[in-house]
This record gives sequence, C-alpha cells and structure tokens, in this order.
Amino acid sequence: MFLALAGGAAIGAAAALLLVAQGRIAGISSIVGGALAGPDRSWRIAFLAGLLAAGAVSTIVAPAAIGAAPHGLPTVALAGVLVGAGTRAAGGCTSGHGVCGVARLSRRSLAAVATFMLTGALTVWIVGPT
Repeated sequence: MFLALAGGAAIGAAAALLLVAQGRIAGISSIVGGALAGPDRSWRIAFLAGLLAAGAVSTIVAPAAIGAAPHGLPTVALAGVLVGAGTRAAGGCTSGHGVCGVARLSRRSLAAVATFMLTGALTVWIVGPT
C-alpha cells in the first residue's frame, strides 16, 4: 500500500512540476508523439528517458513488484504501440486525462475518465475477474 501511495504521489508531483516548470501537460501519448516528430523535443526525450530509467531501477530494486510479461515482451511491446497509436488518434490517454486533466477540472477529461472507468467495469462484468 505504501509503495502505491508513494508511486501515485511521485506521478502527481512529476505532472505538477512539468506543468509549473514547462507549462506542459504530462500526457504520455502527446509526449511520445512530440518526441518522435515535433518541435521542442529535448524535454520530451528527457521525460521519456526518466520513465525508462525508473522502470529499469524498479526491476533491479523490486523485481517481484514488476513481474514478467505474461505473453512475452514482443507481444507486450506491440500492444503498447497499438495502445499508443489509438490514444494519440483519440486525442489523449488515461495518464493525460486521469492525472492531469481531472486535476485541472477539464470537462473533456472528466468525460474521458468516466468512459474509461465504465468501459473497464463493463469489461470485467462481461469477461469476469481474472
């Protein structure tokens, strides 16, 4: 429980710091899209490098908390690319809407998060808990 709380606080602090320091929203799909093609790439690449570094450190410090990819790394990587493309095409991702948009009381983000949550609940109801 403590690690989840600390992780959530770190994500919130990073999003707030990016907003205050750069005037940017920490939506990952927009950051990745801008890092691949767009102006102002240096801070985006640094932000993404920090995410990768945190993941690498986590696998060393607490490997059991990370776990193995259940379907293999190539499948998980492909799924990540597809999700990223979909969220970019849809105008935002869960991190951007849920962490940053809701905190700014964005109506669009509130509607998106409600949709994410309802879709997730409906999926669990249909498929059943795993």
